[in-house]
Amino acid sequence: MAGHSDSSSSEKKSSEAMNDVLVFSAENMQNNTKVIYYSRTFMSIIGGVIAGILGFTGFMGFVFYFLVMAITSIGLIAKAKFSVHSYFDSWNRIILDGFMGGLMSFVLFWTFAYDIVHIF
Repeated sequence: MAGHSDSSSSEKKSSEAMNDVLVFSAENMQNNTKVIYYSRTFMSIIGGVIAGILGFTGFMGFVFYFLVMAITSIGLIAKAKFSVHSYFDSWNRIILDGFMGGLMSFVLFWTFAYDIVHIF
């Protein structure tokens, strides 16, 4: 049978829940950050090869890089089931970290693939 719940105990639970502080595990945060960097590096390499094969040059190649990084950010957010604060301490961590770090890999593989396909 359903019993009557005491309203004072529910008020006590809600006040305790409001006083809770979010606690993050340093190991889990470090692992999540590694996943971001590895994902961005991998997508930079793949994006560079695709940009080179498609023959993008100049500004269009860099626009393609920013498009690939935006898609990667959306993919990482979707992987976190859109509850970023459960896995990271801020939105900047998932959107901006590693964004410029993959640029060198992108340019390297972009020029390499472009040279192989269009020059040789």
